[in-house]
Amino acid sequence: MKTLDCRKWQCPKPVVEARKALLAEPGVPFTILLADEIARENVSRLATSLGYAVSEAASGDGFTLGLTPGPSSEQKGATAAAEGKTVVFIASDTMGSGDDELGHILLKNFIITLNELDLPPDAIVFVNAGVKLTTEGSDALEALEQLACNGTDIASCGLCLDFFDLKEKLAVGRSTNMLDIVEHLAQAGRVIRP
Repeated sequence: MKTLDCRKWQCPKPVVEARKALLAEPGVPFTILLADEIARENVSRLATSLGYAVSEAASGDGFTLGLTPGPSSEQKGATAAAEGKTVVFIASDTMGSGDDELGHILLKNFIITLNELDLPPDAIVFVNAGVKLTTEGSDALEALEQLACNGTDIASCGLCLDFFDLKEKLAVGRSTNMLDIVEHLAQAGRVIRP
């Protein structure tokens, strides 16, 4: 049985690393060590969705999950692809409503996690305050650059960049217009809006 120690990581890293390990070696039993309840719930849900039986035990420094492959765990990793392109539409520099600081952290983690998909999105379109994520000083630039290197079209609304006086500070991707944005959305097989 392989052991993966995720106790030093915060969400979403334990789930990302567990997913990588389970998909890299389908059908192999795993022990996963986790530091907190949220990671335990998320990794347990992931393992179940991939066809693993999950046993849990609390320990002094967190939780231990025993993952035993079920008969279909080798096939569960693949999901049906939607026809057409996948477009992520980001219209804010935060995710959700409530606390803006938390919303900013959530959106940054969302963008980082997009890099963990087997197939990255075809395009990410930024409008309104979302364009702030593609400009100098954004803490999401590294993740966006990685997505761009993997073939994702990073497109920021030019009118929005002008409105926030950020056109000269665009650091990743390209400036675009509303016609291009509408065409991206109209031709998409799936639109993801965080």
